[in-house]
Amino acid sequence: MSNVFEQYEKKNEFLVCVDSDGCAMDTMEIKHRRCFAPEMIKTWNLTEREDYILNLWYDLNLYTKTRGINRFKGLAETFKIISKEGVEIEDLDSILNWVETTNELSNNSLLREIEKTDSKGLKMTHEWSLNVNKSIEELPKGDEPFEGVSEGLEALSKKVDVAVVSSANGEALNDEWGRHDYIKFLTALLGQEAGTKQHCIAELKKKGYDTDNVLMVGDAPGDLQAAQKNDVRYYPILVGKEKFSWDRLVNEAVPKLMNGTFDEEYQNKLIKEFNDSLK
Repeated sequence: MSNVFEQYEKKNEFLVCVDSDGCAMDTMEIKHRRCFAPEMIKTWNLTEREDYILNLWYDLNLYTKTRGINRFKGLAETFKIISKEGVEIEDLDSILNWVETTNELSNNSLLREIEKTDSKGLKMTHEWSLNVNKSIEELPKGDEPFEGVSEGLEALSKKVDVAVVSSANGEALNDEWGRHDYIKFLTALLGQEAGTKQHCIAELKKKGYDTDNVLMVGDAPGDLQAAQKNDVRYYPILVGKEKFSWDRLVNEAVPKLMNGTFDEEYQNKLIKEFNDSLK
């Protein structure tokens, strides 16, 4: 994990961290509806309450204030709710305990815990996560960046350092960002293997960026929390208003960051707008 940050090279005084799914890439809906949720139903054989569980998953992961939550946290939250509704999940305590205590929500961390505990619940979670990755790889390569992203990344990379900070798995990120030839705009491409978003921002800050010179761009409350925990600025990509959001990022928010006028009043306005856009 640390090697990624050891090799990082700061090029500019300002850093813009960008989430991937649902922020730059229009991949959230298809991944949840065709990969995450169906594989959960299959792995745990939840067909009896399938419609209820699927709608709950979509709400938690796409349309409410937990949008963009890490896959394992999303699984744990879903299981907590459905278990109260009488749906039995084998070895649920092991799953919840790992999600709540691990410092790395990834397949590798999960494997290490399985070696220690031999937990059936964690083995099923690992199987589900691998199947999700496989089904994402098999999706038709029609995922596209949102309108405004190509021009936005190119414009930003001429003025600031741009790092992708995502909870998606690294292979998928490399595939998606490489396929659209966006890696050339980046100083780093960080997925779940590099650590949480909060951890990644903290490590990048250590490369010599002033706290006031760092901006986290995201579409989910987890992105806002990662920014706030690091005392850096936050800019929202609003669901359904992605083109507007990217244009404003380039033409208004980043210039304000660079000239010192991205103040508390402006930040509060953006956060209110973001919170109002989610259920």
